[in-house]
Amino acid sequence: MPPLILASSSAYRRQLLARLRLPFDCIAPGVDEAPLAAESAPERALRLALAKAGAVAAREPGSTIIGSDQVGVCKGEALEKPGDALRARAQLQWMSAAAATFHTAVAVLAPERGQALQFVDTTTVYFRALSDAEIERYIEVEQPLDCAGAFRCEGLGISLFSRIVSEDPTALVGLPLIALARLLRQLGYELP
Repeated sequence: MPPLILASSSAYRRQLLARLRLPFDCIAPGVDEAPLAAESAPERALRLALAKAGAVAAREPGSTIIGSDQVGVCKGEALEKPGDALRARAQLQWMSAAAATFHTAVAVLAPERGQALQFVDTTTVYFRALSDAEIERYIEVEQPLDCAGAFRCEGLGISLFSRIVSEDPTALVGLPLIALARLLRQLGYELP
């Protein structure tokens, strides 16, 4: 099988892909992730997943490339990575007692075979009513400054929710493994 490459610098995606126990390398794609005018959240996620995979495929044409991107939305507003505690606090206050939808796209490119497979997962997270003290404690303990929505569902962030509606719990972390495993099997990679 052709070498497998994850077009990402994300430690979260790297950890998720490692769960499939296939050998792979990671290459940062260096793609501009700015939104385009009139682009929906699922369209943006898929465009960026394809762009990331395509950027790395151009450098590694003999490999199978995995690209992924996630776009979150709450009350019509895009959820970006907060970068600092002030923005994290504002995001969590905005999402308190509300639902946020995360669109996570995965694209698998096999250039030598002329194949491009893609999928978009939609996960909805329902936040419970969060007090300012709970938000402060959460940010202090987990420091979710590099996560869209300012939470880590795989960690303490799970305590912020009343429920999650998803077909794939790994999608919310950033790489939908159920769909990815299906796409890789279609390309001939052996997974149980």
